[in-house]
Amino acid sequence: MKIFCAISGGIDSAVAVALLKKSGFKVKGVFMRLAESSNFLEAEKRAKRIAEILKIPFFVFDLRKEFKKKIIDYFLEDYKKGITPNPCVVCNKEIKFGLFLEMALKLGADFVATGHYARKKELKAHNSKVKSYQLLRAKDKEKDQSYFLWMLNQEQLKRILFPIGNYKREEVENLARKFKLPVLKAKKSVEICFIETTINDFLKKYLKEKPGKIVDTKGKVIGQHRGLWFYTIGQRKGIGLSGGPYWVLDKNLKKNLLIVTKNEKDLLKRELICKNLNWISGKEPKLPLKIKAKIRYLSPLTSAIIKPAFSHLRKCANIKRKAKFKECKVIFEKPQRAITPGQSVVFYKGEEVLGGGIIL
Repeated sequence: MKIFCAISGGIDSAVAVALLKKSGFKVKGVFMRLAESSNFLEAEKRAKRIAEILKIPFFVFDLRKEFKKKIIDYFLEDYKKGITPNPCVVCNKEIKFGLFLEMALKLGADFVATGHYARKKELKAHNSKVKSYQLLRAKDKEKDQSYFLWMLNQEQLKRILFPIGNYKREEVENLARKFKLPVLKAKKSVEICFIETTINDFLKKYLKEKPGKIVDTKGKVIGQHRGLWFYTIGQRKGIGLSGGPYWVLDKNLKKNLLIVTKNEKDLLKRELICKNLNWISGKEPKLPLKIKAKIRYLSPLTSAIIKPAFSHLRKCANIKRKAKFKECKVIFEKPQRAITPGQSVVFYKGEEVLGGGIIL
């Protein structure tokens, strides 16, 4: 078995590759060079050192051009539209389990592996050689990263391994000591890998200010904003209003208005519509469907019902029939705070990740 394991320079991927080697696989370490920043320069040095300690071949895949086009440009375009994207979700689909997987297979890999806290389960249909795969939450629920993997499909899952998915974080740290890996004192990974300071500082480099009015829920003008892309739903700090606190409630792109509220309860909503649906099994479930869902990585799982949200009806031979749905409505048992367009809503059933969508 030839396995190409992504090494980011951090503890999780380092332990993942060490476990694979210990299990007897032919492992090759790969560092993905994604952006020009001190974060990546330091991480690449650590990744190379890890490979040297473990005595495995080491490769660098220079994906900066593709990463800029597929991730950074997409990130900026979504902010221009006034929504708040999740670049990690798209990166996992397009880069880590897209380009990286594609390149590894061309070089003779049987599988690729990463240091994600997630698990995979292989299923075999009765009286059939056809296999399918489930994506499961990690054993360590506090570190579980399955939320970021909802865009994966069966062809990708077939070739992916998650070596640390069955380990708790403290077990991973103990393994790093056991393997004598130089990662315990490494800097903690930043929230968004290509941003070295703050999101607003990054946005200021690429997006010009576009001042507009700040209004309350009754439409009264109470201030001026610098550009809608510098604000996100639920934000409290940095709005620049006196007499608060105020929270960002909504944005009106056509009129360039930032809508704020003094009542934090206004941020609570029970429903959302999502698009770009992906079902990891490859099959659309019958709706309505009772599930658990979360609207951001650190949100708790909440009981919800998924219902179709048909964008149109088709007429065929004078018979009205519902089109295959491209969007769906998610109704939560408990109101959710600051449901944010552009972010992901992810669906779970027990330990399994069913899929997800992008919040409208």
